[in-house]
Amino acid sequence: MPTIFTRIIEGELPGRIIYRDDQCAAFLTIEPLRPGHTLVVPIAEVDDWLDLDPDLAAHLMMVAQRIGKAIDVVWKPTRVAMMIVGLEVPHVHIHITGIDSERDLDFSLVDRNASATSLDDAAERLRRVLDG
Repeated sequence: MPTIFTRIIEGELPGRIIYRDDQCAAFLTIEPLRPGHTLVVPIAEVDDWLDLDPDLAAHLMMVAQRIGKAIDVVWKPTRVAMMIVGLEVPHVHIHITGIDSERDLDFSLVDRNASATSLDDAAERLRRVLDG
């Protein structure tokens, strides 16, 4: 059975995809820690990042860095954080989000009611930087 991320990548479920190539996709999470909180996900369903092919891992890191730079341009946070947690969905995903303190990485503080408008706006702002 495909993961929820595969279903988003394949267009079976809606998603705000801001980047895609033949190896990975990047899309906004619907429960962001901060505006622009993006997941970088390989197309291949790999459960644990330790099992990633080294070339794919390097590619994911390159894309994550590119997304992070876009987040930095748009929101100008103190830092852009990257996390690989992977407890909820058995499909590697790299979280990229702006932060102003370590507290901003507390998943109990996610916005469970992020509006479609705010998510659409964040996606569009990131796409403009990535396409520019």
